[in-house]
Amino acid sequence: MNDFIDNLIDSDRDKTVSANELFRARAALCIALLAAVLALAGLLGDNADQDQLAGNVQAADAYAFYQAKNIRQTDYKLALDQVNWDLENNATLSAAQRAALEQRRDKYQATVERYESEPDASDPHNPLKGEGKKELLTRARFYENARDAAAARGANYDYAAGLLQIAIVLASVAIITLLRPLLYLALALGGVALLFTLNGLFNLVALPF
Repeated sequence: MNDFIDNLIDSDRDKTVSANELFRARAALCIALLAAVLALAGLLGDNADQDQLAGNVQAADAYAFYQAKNIRQTDYKLALDQVNWDLENNATLSAAQRAALEQRRDKYQATVERYESEPDASDPHNPLKGEGKKELLTRARFYENARDAAAARGANYDYAAGLLQIAIVLASVAIITLLRPLLYLALALGGVALLFTLNGLFNLVALPF
């Protein structure tokens, strides 16, 4: 009778050990998966940071070029106003002087218009190309939007990375303590982190924070 009871106890102990080993194996697999998603989120986050920095620099360059164009255009507008005033109010102008002023007026007017909008000759319908104020402002806003989109992606990846790191710690503790709720919590955090990662990739929902 005692031998039978001992065998039952040994059998239960073996089952418990087997269940614990199976739990540890599954938890280790979960940690590996969480680490893989963490690596992906980290890589995507680095790319988003680089895109954000590049967009910021390109937007600043476009705005600086725009301001320089605006200053030059203002100079030509002032010169054009002076020429027009002379043509309208200076009665002492000779025919040759008037013709020279009219030629200068036309040149200044063309320059003012060119500074306002100067599409690229090879791709005139592309608003991101060209050297006029209109094109430069469009380009600057495009890069600003790209920068903001990269920042939004980066925020998603940052949240994902933080949650994944916590999840890996919890899963590691679960292996040591055999506390299954910790592993379930780690998986829940990993699922939320995966949603953040996918949201960063596909821009599904704008984060309210």
